[in-house]
Amino acid sequence: MNGPRLVYIPPPLLTMKALTAALSFACLTVVLCWRAFAAETVPDKLVVLTFDDSVVSQANYVAPLLKKHGFGATFFITEGFEFLVDKKNYMTWEQIKALHEQGFEIGNHTRKHAGVTKQMPEQLAADVEFIETRCAEHGVPKPVSFCYPGYATSEGAVKLLRERGYQFARAGGAKAFDPTTDEPLLMPQAFDGKPESTLEQFKAAVAQAKNGKIAVMTFHGVPDIKHPWVNTDPAKFEAYMQHLKDEGCTVIAMRDLAKYLK
Repeated sequence: MNGPRLVYIPPPLLTMKALTAALSFACLTVVLCWRAFAAETVPDKLVVLTFDDSVVSQANYVAPLLKKHGFGATFFITEGFEFLVDKKNYMTWEQIKALHEQGFEIGNHTRKHAGVTKQMPEQLAADVEFIETRCAEHGVPKPVSFCYPGYATSEGAVKLLRERGYQFARAGGAKAFDPTTDEPLLMPQAFDGKPESTLEQFKAAVAQAKNGKIAVMTFHGVPDIKHPWVNTDPAKFEAYMQHLKDEGCTVIAMRDLAKYLK
């Protein structure tokens, strides 16, 4: 054919400047996406308050004091002991729901408060599920935090909790929680409130909350009439809370640790 010939002219190659700009944009996009999913830096003086055993003083004394200071906390609920018959010393589910509505976390402390090492897997599963069901019946979200009764732990319990979607579980011990090395489902406590505990011991536990470590504090009743061996005197408790306030601590519930462990 004698018609006009079509000649293909390739597009100009990217200049070095344009190529550098494109690579920089790609790198920035990767960094921003990574930051969106990265854990936040753990601040110094980060404290988690936890309360065990459904004691009524947690609803009528502890919660108002925590609200006054602007503190968060986790209340671990069990129907063990005399929960079902002694409403003078143990909370009602209406009070537990009210704690949730005030912004506190409701955690799982099992139905019977039996040590996990003494139960068959199906028994433990039933006790954990029972508290989940009771929460649902009262409009409380499914717990993501767990507390081992009597602080005893087991590999089977950790496996069960992970399968059921739990993110955190507090055990015993006497050291700060290190998110870089400690298993979140075997979380140690830095302080365990007892009658003989002192303000100086509490201050020492708070002081561990630095360099990426988190002080998890355990209390029971304030006071705890039925279990005097884990009682905390209200005046002493007020001194503990005032110290947290004076130190400028960030005081949160256990579930709030999620942003530091992504």
